[in-house]
Amino acid sequence: MDSTAQRAPRPPGRTVAYDPSSAAAPLHVRAAAVLEAGWTGSSTVPSRGLYPHQWSWDSAFIAIGLRHLSPLRAQTELETLLAAQWTDGRIPHIVFNPSVPLDAYFPSPDFWRSSTAGRAAGAPRTVQTSGIVQPPVHALAAWLVHLADPGLSRARGFLTRAYPRLAAWHRYLLHRRDLGGGGLVSVVHPWEQGMDNSPCWDLPLSRVAPAPARSFRRADLAHGSPEDRPTDLDYGRYVRLAGDYRDRGYADGPGDFAVEDPAFNALLIASEYALARIARELGAAASARQDRAERLTAALVERLWEPSAGMFLCRDVRAGELIPERGVSGLVPLLLPALPRDLTATLVRTLSGPHFGLGGTTRLVPSYDLLGEAFDPHRYWRGPAWFNTSWLLERGLRLHGERGRADALRRGILHTAGASDFAEYVDPYTAQACGATGFGWTAALTLDLLHDRPAGDRNGVTAIKGGDRG
Repeated sequence: MDSTAQRAPRPPGRTVAYDPSSAAAPLHVRAAAVLEAGWTGSSTVPSRGLYPHQWSWDSAFIAIGLRHLSPLRAQTELETLLAAQWTDGRIPHIVFNPSVPLDAYFPSPDFWRSSTAGRAAGAPRTVQTSGIVQPPVHALAAWLVHLADPGLSRARGFLTRAYPRLAAWHRYLLHRRDLGGGGLVSVVHPWEQGMDNSPCWDLPLSRVAPAPARSFRRADLAHGSPEDRPTDLDYGRYVRLAGDYRDRGYADGPGDFAVEDPAFNALLIASEYALARIARELGAAASARQDRAERLTAALVERLWEPSAGMFLCRDVRAGELIPERGVSGLVPLLLPALPRDLTATLVRTLSGPHFGLGGTTRLVPSYDLLGEAFDPHRYWRGPAWFNTSWLLERGLRLHGERGRADALRRGILHTAGASDFAEYVDPYTAQACGATGFGWTAALTLDLLHDRPAGDRNGVTAIKGGDRG
């Protein structure tokens, strides 16, 4: 599979509606082929060339798509990831494949040194991992995978085995990562939030002295255009933060970078609802998890909602202030069922207004404010549209009764995924492909959107609210 950056032709000026009768089968087959090409026997790589290992939140999104092709493979995807969990509960953001050469990706296992530097935190000894984490979408993925074939799931004890690991993962985040003391989880590295070089990080990252350029080699530039990737300055700061965290034995505490992020916490809340549903399936009490999800939603509103911005903002824990940048992360809480109605209405206005332009100037949701000074339509998370965040917002819109907007976003995702050859991300105005093509979660989430949903299901995530359909 060619994972180099390839450019899709500029879409025609006239909107092309998605036509299931003519396009569903070819698009489904093409998406399935991407996931087949990335399958290693126990997990799926995001991209053979650019990302040749297993990534945490990628695998969760990939499992959600794989469930429509092979529920067994989707269960295996998550089980492989959970097998690399540390004893302190953290699920590492990378599980390294020992058959991949060290120089194929940086930071490689010899940088993270998980089995030695992470020994006190309970890193596994039989597999090499990174020491940081990624957004906790895993319980939601596990529940949706279960729903794809409940009989198989029960026969294999899938949820019985996954539940204690997922519960430990949430305990780690809630107990070790409340660095701001307000009940929300903090990320200690931009890679943990998943939106690596978002302008939302510029202010807290400015306090970090970059690692010397000679101390690392960027493998990502061999697979994509430099103008699509983070700058060398940003990358040097990422390396410095990760190295300092490693040298502290991966002990959590307020360091140079600690940020409460809306999307990270919203996905934790969504997964708390999913864990409640899993607990009920297993015959255990679920009310405490449901209550916790609602308390976390209240804390999210209290600490991160900014009325003047019309959305949630990130909080710089060290400075004790909200960061005045509008990123797509601040829209993701639209996923949450207990969000106050006036806030959901405001989020929808912001999403379709001039800062994000959905339904007007853009067909997918840009990763950053179209009017922001740092906006760049091609550079990673500084403006391009990503398929996973648009998928999350499609579900949020549908959950809150915005069916027309959700349908339009679904059509936009499907059309753009096919036209861009399942690109990693795209220019939000032109849909020009950026980064890698044949990207794992783009193909997987395309499959999920292609899968028929019952007319009464208000976005396929009634699992969040306790229903039975995925």
